Amino acid sequence: MSDVPPSEATTGWPALDDVLCGIRPGDNIVWAVDRIENYRKLVLPYEEAARRAGRRRIYFRFGPDAPLLDASTGVEIHEVDPSVSFESFLRAVHAVIEDCGPGAIYVFDCISHLGDAWRSDQALGNFFVLTCPRLRDLQTITYFAIERERHSIHALGPIRETTQFYLEVFSIEAKFYVRPVKVQYRSLAVMDTIHVEDGQRLLPVEESSTLAQILSQTRWPRHLRDRRLGYWARMFRQLDRVVDAKSGGTCDPEDEHDMLVQLRRAFRVHRSGISQLAEQWLTIEDFDAIRQRLIGVGSIGGKALGMMVARSIIRDRAPDLSARLEAHDSFFVGAEVFVTFLVQNGVWWIRDQQMRPEGFLKDLDEGRRLILAGRFQRDILLQFEGMLDYFGEKPCIVRSSSILEDARGNAFSGKYESVFLSNRGSREERLTALLDAVRIVYASILDKETLRYRKSRGLLESEERMALLIMRVSGARRGRYFFPQGAGVGLSYNPYRWHSEIDPEAGVVRLVFGLGTRAVDRSDDDYTRLVSLSTPQRRPESSLDEQLDHSQRRMDVIDLQGSGLVSLPVEEIAPACGDFPLDHFIDRFQGAMPWVTFNGLIQHGGVIADLRRILHELALAYQHPVDTEFAINYLPDGSHRIHLLQCRTFQIGKAAADGGVDPATVPGRRILETRGAVIGLGREVPLHDILHVPTAAYAALSDPERHRVAKLIEKLVQKHDPARHLILIGPGRWGTSSASLGIPVRAGRIAMASAVCEVVAMHGALIPDVSLGTHFFNDLVEHDLLYLACFPGRPGNGIDESWLLNAPSLTPSFAPEAAAFHHVVRWIATGGLILHADPFHQTAVIRMAAGKV
Repeated sequence: MSDVPPSEATTGWPALDDVLCGIRPGDNIVWAVDRIENYRKLVLPYEEAARRAGRRRIYFRFGPDAPLLDASTGVEIHEVDPSVSFESFLRAVHAVIEDCGPGAIYVFDCISHLGDAWRSDQALGNFFVLTCPRLRDLQTITYFAIERERHSIHALGPIRETTQFYLEVFSIEAKFYVRPVKVQYRSLAVMDTIHVEDGQRLLPVEESSTLAQILSQTRWPRHLRDRRLGYWARMFRQLDRVVDAKSGGTCDPEDEHDMLVQLRRAFRVHRSGISQLAEQWLTIEDFDAIRQRLIGVGSIGGKALGMMVARSIIRDRAPDLSARLEAHDSFFVGAEVFVTFLVQNGVWWIRDQQMRPEGFLKDLDEGRRLILAGRFQRDILLQFEGMLDYFGEKPCIVRSSSILEDARGNAFSGKYESVFLSNRGSREERLTALLDAVRIVYASILDKETLRYRKSRGLLESEERMALLIMRVSGARRGRYFFPQGAGVGLSYNPYRWHSEIDPEAGVVRLVFGLGTRAVDRSDDDYTRLVSLSTPQRRPESSLDEQLDHSQRRMDVIDLQGSGLVSLPVEEIAPACGDFPLDHFIDRFQGAMPWVTFNGLIQHGGVIADLRRILHELALAYQHPVDTEFAINYLPDGSHRIHLLQCRTFQIGKAAADGGVDPATVPGRRILETRGAVIGLGREVPLHDILHVPTAAYAALSDPERHRVAKLIEKLVQKHDPARHLILIGPGRWGTSSASLGIPVRAGRIAMASAVCEVVAMHGALIPDVSLGTHFFNDLVEHDLLYLACFPGRPGNGIDESWLLNAPSLTPSFAPEAAAFHHVVRWIATGGLILHADPFHQTAVIRMAAGKV
């Protein structure tokens, strides 16, 4: 045993000792370095402290670099030649260790040179496994260095499993960083936290924008890249040559073009709905960046491709804007990983039968069971581990990115799963949670509603493979919670012109405080802030009371000590938000309760101006309106970063610029009249059928009964002839997940209708949230389903419910088995009504045709 107490064991740098919670006799410390100078920076104070403490110091010298230490300080230098053989080198080193006995300190040259000498990573790993435990038994303290991004898992796996400390060290722009990756038996709080040198201090880097900027300039440890599929290995070697030649100014343009063609084919860009955009905007450097963070091989899918194309457009068209985008450091799980997973877990033939209409809903439960219990190939597991090492214990999200997603005309909004991960705990716990999340996303390809959607869009026979986009969650930790300051969706065309001053071409954003899930998923218990980018301070609500009533009450955050995504009251989280300008997001009013307004953010103008320009540039490049998702964070210096998370075409048609005839001015008896929230293509068509849900009858039902009513409505609409124009009229929110707030139908199951009208009459305080950019809204848009909201009691709004109740209902003949609900679901053949809707004027009427009463 060593005579030196733990308190005297030191790295020679007190701040580093604090980060590591002290080192102890028996510790082996491996430094993964990007340059030998950074290793030398650590070795010198370590050796000097040991010299002052009177410790015996041994330096193993075997590499071609300049010596780390010299004998003038009393260091014992042992030069050992590794090129003779693995065995001779091992024996020579162990002979010295045994001769020195307990309590010495050791410095090894960079052991990457051993792998070079032996031409084997396995041998390097074996050497470490044989040597490290003996050094620990002798209560020594030993420094090793290994080159980052140099070795396969055959070396890194045994080294990391055996050592007590594994730390990454790198320099970017003259700043020195240390990142503990393994700290065995010490505080887990420092694991995977990047620390930056600040004088004699080492300070943790916590803010996501800064972390992404740092890590996006490093390379993640891609394990087993030498064991990729042969075609991909050859292609990537060729890519390396072309990229190197281009950076050196010697690349033949024809070679670059040929390489791009090969890459596009391999990544199946031609199968994407945005193939022309990808060919125009993605450079060979972009594909190389994808390759650097590719797990497995194959297509990266539509969602990931759309994000990369959008960022490339902004980079090339608006470099100043690009500088204010948060750097993305996402990972891409190739679609071939999914295919192999299905084959090896016995799901392939179940999946195959979904391509045939006669069997597309068969054996789904069994397929999902097999997927959720499935196993991954070893090399894929190792690459997942490398990705987790890169992210550290920072939250991430596993997002679907199938080949068909985000294509023109078929956005697949919300059809596949996304899973947030708090990503905390031991490496094994984090890996288990990640694999479960991947399986959940994979299993969503067998969801009934997703398959029905594909069938309705004529896509059952189209090849569909699930790639994944795994992203760092934008934001920062605040107490036990993690979230961005703001987030939302942005549409380059505003289909909801609630005031005559609004320019629809300027676009619209839907903002939320916290995670953007409340912007893309219709939050039935809450509201969001809708901002016209042409007149950002003009709200849809006309009075201060309405603004208060319709402000966001809850926010989505990641619970780092719990089970991931949670929704909490804003007032519970706001006190922890002292690290950013909270007044940009929240006002205090009436009893000092936090009131989410985004007034400060809008008044300062920078974020709103950037969002407008981003949407404008993307729409110009796409030559089509676009739909984006983003997050917003302010940095300590007051500047902001926008994280562009997704971009796809927005399927809505544009309203006529002149507005045509205002329906409110057309004479004739009104059955329904609305002013405000008229969204979709304007139309004047004969209305053949109405499916009416009377407010009083529906309000009297229990929630289970309301779900049965929703099923009945879906059944009736599915039987409907699409050539006959049908409007659905009923109380509260259609498509809600909460039957107490409206009618819980699924958008895809009512797609054969022409329009849906939400009547604000279920509860006095219930106002439909105009859910622009949500999955439910996008489904309505994709199916060209006109959306109306009627506010009885407001000027320009009204419904003649007595006429509707007196009209004969055909429901008993259509669904005699649902007799208990015939008074709730009333199918009316109108016999002479006209639907006239004009989004430009934000008015719509159902009126009697001329000569009808």
